Amino acid sequence: MEKIPELYVETDPGNLIENGKTQEKCIIIQGNVEVILKKGETLPEFIDIKKSRFLKKEVYDRFHLYVDKHSQEMLCDAVIVLPDRRTRIMLRKGDKLMLLPVEGFVKTLIADVGNRVRKGDAFAAVTTKKGEVHYLKPPRNGTVIYIDEFTNKPHYIYYLLPEE
Repeated sequence: MEKIPELYVETDPGNLIENGKTQEKCIIIQGNVEVILKKGETLPEFIDIKKSRFLKKEVYDRFHLYVDKHSQEMLCDAVIVLPDRRTRIMLRKGDKLMLLPVEGFVKTLIADVGNRVRKGDAFAAVTTKKGEVHYLKPPRNGTVIYIDEFTNKPHYIYYLLPEE
């Protein structure tokens, strides 16, 4: 069974901390210090609630809800923890993403979440009804952070974080 990434999204500390204990698994960021707490753990003494950002664990498949489809910008701060549990992708509110659709008769996904794709690399292939294969390439270098699959039709949208 393939492991999926974890998603943490920004939330109000009042919704997450009650009587000094966490109500859900979360990440707390204060300056350059990052603390991961499980549900029911006590908030460390050195954390100042007013100076910290709180990110609660969210279902990874709901990532698309935190992206404005028209402007392709993040609606809040988020952290994606890849399945290796060491690699993290930090997304800030207002970060511009690339949304790249994969539509066709037969689709083959080449790049997976966490993969870096370069401008000339194919991230997916589409086979037409005539049997022609077209390789889809991103307009800029970036990292795949999410792949959205539509259930009502077999199409995908790649969410890429572009490199600067």
